[in-house]
Amino acid sequence: MRALGQNPTNKEVNLILGNPSPDDLANKRLAFDAFLPMLKTVDTSPKGTVDDYVEGLRVFDKEGNGTVMGAELRIVLSTLGEKMTEPEIEALMTGQEDENGSLHYEAFVKHILSV
Repeated sequence: MRALGQNPTNKEVNLILGNPSPDDLANKRLAFDAFLPMLKTVDTSPKGTVDDYVEGLRVFDKEGNGTVMGAELRIVLSTLGEKMTEPEIEALMTGQEDENGSLHYEAFVKHILSV
């Protein structure tokens, strides 16, 4: 699904697949005819907008200047919600922080959503 431009959470994928066991996830195959309705389910689910994500990051903007500390965002990404791994965080954050370790979150969100 992700290769087709969708970005479901792991929880959504498990729900769509009927909560399969880890062994089933690793070893079972899915027929294309069974996959299409699942893709349609993910494709029609509501997605956040740029404004939604910017508003979420604004909570961490202590100075009100449109930036958040990269270190703080790294901690949030690794500890809250669907936790990201260190390599995932590094891939996401590479080239996004300025010389002070700050990140302009509106540009960051636009960049992430455009990829």
